[in-house]
Amino acid sequence: MQRAAWFGLALVCTLAIASASASAPSLQALIDATPRGATLRLAPGVYAGPATIRVPMVVEGDHQAVILGNGRGTVLSVEAHDVTLRGLRLQGSGDSHDGVDAGLLLQGNGHVVEDNDFEDVLFGIHLKAVNRARVLGNRVTGKDLFMGLRGDAIRLWNSHDNRVEDNSFVRARDITLANSPYNRIVGNRFTDGRYGMHLIFSPHLHIEGNTLTHTGTGIVGLYSADLTIRNNHIAHALTDGGAGIVVKESPGSRVEYNQILHCGVGLKADASLDAGNALVVRGNQFAHNIIALFFYGEVGGHQFIANRFDSNLTTVAVSAPGVASANQWQDNMWDEYQGFDRNHDGVGDTAHELFLFADRIWMETPMATFFRNSPALEMLDFLERLAPFSSPYRLLRDPAPRMH
Repeated sequence: MQRAAWFGLALVCTLAIASASASAPSLQALIDATPRGATLRLAPGVYAGPATIRVPMVVEGDHQAVILGNGRGTVLSVEAHDVTLRGLRLQGSGDSHDGVDAGLLLQGNGHVVEDNDFEDVLFGIHLKAVNRARVLGNRVTGKDLFMGLRGDAIRLWNSHDNRVEDNSFVRARDITLANSPYNRIVGNRFTDGRYGMHLIFSPHLHIEGNTLTHTGTGIVGLYSADLTIRNNHIAHALTDGGAGIVVKESPGSRVEYNQILHCGVGLKADASLDAGNALVVRGNQFAHNIIALFFYGEVGGHQFIANRFDSNLTTVAVSAPGVASANQWQDNMWDEYQGFDRNHDGVGDTAHELFLFADRIWMETPMATFFRNSPALEMLDFLERLAPFSSPYRLLRDPAPRMH
């Protein structure tokens, strides 16, 4: 009954969009009448889509021109180079994931997409083999669908040397970059999504100053070398994996000066046997996470320098003993450090060492995770620390911990 009502509502909305679109002037006719390289300034009103731009031009709407799709396919497509779209409102894409129905589909090079509004679209902006484009200051609100039925807020496929800056994304699935190296993703805001950013086979990305909140996971980098993830604010990533940042097989990457708050896991990283896959993790704040750092795989070798760990339920967890034993720790600030600074130089007099006692039970046996921080396990951990009946495993040693 509920599913039937949902489909009925979708049918009504589609018919309403189709009716409104049919009564509006055709945008395609205006585009076809615009000379190559000229500017099309749309008067306030509603224009019927879908439409396709096939020659270089500028289209401006002053925020009062609405391009209304018919509820099928993509609202506006670009099949040329050097097209500028500014001040438009695009609404009413289709709902096909196979067709990648979007508010805007870009192909070609050198585009500028600036200060536009996208509403009621499955995918927001789709860059398909696009290079040297600028996507600046747009606002994308996806269709009101369950998470698994949504499309990406912005999707880059086989695209490089693009700038995606100062955009606002709400109620979408992911920001996705696939096979798209050398792009800048800077100053964007994304809330209510699955993955804040999903990076696949996309090396040499610069990701800085973004705010990602209330997503299942913040940033996921897979098989993407030389990532720079810097000065981002990632908060409330608690579902669908629940990690602020996940990095796998991405050698030469740097995770620096990020603020990672209230996530299931702050940073989740593989610990490969290959030393070339090591990360540099510097100057980050990990606070109020269930687990601040989680390592899986083999030995590791990541560098952790000048990070701050505050009020995390568990600071470091591993998938098995020996994982991450080769990580390097220096000048980090630990809220659980129990040493002193008698010479007042801002550095602890003794090294900070973290050992696994009874907590290794839930780390090594996933089914026991349910009992993590339970009174019984806490008592067992206390007794293990008081009188160890087996040698504890040392997770890390920071020889020069910074004081608060």
